[in-house]
Amino acid sequence: MNYYIISGETSGDNHASRVISEISKLDKNSHFRGMGGDKSQMAGQTLLIHQKEMAIMGFVEILTSLFKIARNLKKIKNDIMDWKPDAIILVDYPGFNFKIAKFCKSEGIPVHYYISPKVWAWREKRVNLIKQNIDYLYSILPFEKAFFESHGVESNYVGNPSKETVDNYLASNPTPQEKKSIALLPGSRKQEIKTALPIMLEAVKDQNLPILVAQAPGFDDEFYHQFNPRLKLVPNDMYALLSKSKFALVTSGTATLETALMGVPQIVCYTTNRISYWIGRSVIKVKYISLVNLILDKKSIIELIQDEFNPKKLKSEIEKLIEDKNTQDEISQDYQELRKKLGTSIPSTTVAKSVVSSFDKV
Repeated sequence: MNYYIISGETSGDNHASRVISEISKLDKNSHFRGMGGDKSQMAGQTLLIHQKEMAIMGFVEILTSLFKIARNLKKIKNDIMDWKPDAIILVDYPGFNFKIAKFCKSEGIPVHYYISPKVWAWREKRVNLIKQNIDYLYSILPFEKAFFESHGVESNYVGNPSKETVDNYLASNPTPQEKKSIALLPGSRKQEIKTALPIMLEAVKDQNLPILVAQAPGFDDEFYHQFNPRLKLVPNDMYALLSKSKFALVTSGTATLETALMGVPQIVCYTTNRISYWIGRSVIKVKYISLVNLILDKKSIIELIQDEFNPKKLKSEIEKLIEDKNTQDEISQDYQELRKKLGTSIPSTTVAKSVVSSFDKV
């Protein structure tokens, strides 16, 4: 069978690559094409477009990139028509993938959506687009199933891919007895790295511990060394970085959940340009920005957002985090509760089985 897969960010590439690997085990005559990253390509996907061309964050940044987005959308639609896939698998990235879903539905191509769009957070009316255009919806957050069902949408909670990845890593990599480093995870997009990393570096400069920076795919050493030529970079091995770290400073996103699953105390940091932030605040309905706090439905870890994300405030929160034993114990207990809520299902296997078996239902 021919599978067209679209992922638009680094985390999506990680999740897509595992689904590709699992489908390959079940369907020995499988072929994969579409948009993705390095890991999906290594797993067997032929890339029409590399996802780094579409790494855009923030409302204003999206507006300034509309021509590029439209061009790549047209390119993918034409490629789908030429290649004629048996199924389309969309991974997260809703702004772009909703348009692809609508197109594929009109062409009679079965649409699978892995990592359901976060319509519970903002623009809830998009749930109607899901009803109309998506045949199989796979959720990765435990509270999503109830939300979608309350709107008349069938959703399958398949487990969480970050937990799957972290558990695989921990099973084969013993955690060091002593954690003697500081982990900085400034994101995977150019603009967020350029904004977050200098603030993080300023806040930890007086800490008497080695500083390790997670190097995002697509960015060379020179890019990071503009902030400090002596930075110790860790490419493509965030879990190894976290396993050595006493605490972590993390930009919002999947990395906050992965850091928690690795058992590392963290402070979540987020900033964007003021216009994007103002627009976001007016439309986003959730109480928290980190997945950890959202899943636990309480403020377990500190979130420093926009103006609060500054060197002075961050330094103060770091001192509280590393000096207060009660805070550390509470975070550890919350992390255990988080694991229970996520469950034990293996999402890549579950999604792959659903996709392959869906052809038997036609």
